[in-house]
Amino acid sequence: MAHWTDSIVGDRMTVDREFNEQVMNSRFNSQEWGLIMTATEFEIENADDPEAARIVADTEKVPQIIPELDNIRSQMGGMGGGGGGDSSSAGGIVDSIKGALGMGGGGKKGEQEKLEAAERLTQEYADALQDHLEKKGKWNQVRVSYLE
Repeated sequence: MAHWTDSIVGDRMTVDREFNEQVMNSRFNSQEWGLIMTATEFEIENADDPEAARIVADTEKVPQIIPELDNIRSQMGGMGGGGGGDSSSAGGIVDSIKGALGMGGGGKKGEQEKLEAAERLTQEYADALQDHLEKKGKWNQVRVSYLE
């Protein structure tokens, strides 16, 4: 049986392009966002109710990759960075030194903030995807295929 998301690959690509501006205005760069999306699955909540059904981001696996986001950021620091609008997470050697001295914003609080930001952004993506499917007249078909 094909997974319901297989039928919307082209729609996801369109939404990815349209959503790129939100990612660039977030605290994440495109590589970090790609990793977050790899760890995110999408489900349809209340799929049996046409009025209440909605796409939700299942971010259960995202906490496992949060530490890796710092590695991506530090690797990018030597290559001119790239994307990500939050200067407090810009990475680079200064942040590395601050972290080594215990002055950085990292730790559990920093990881929790990244997780919450990732959860918000992935749900915004899910909402944008559902909106796109509704505008294209595909939402009901996708919702029903989720139930199969």
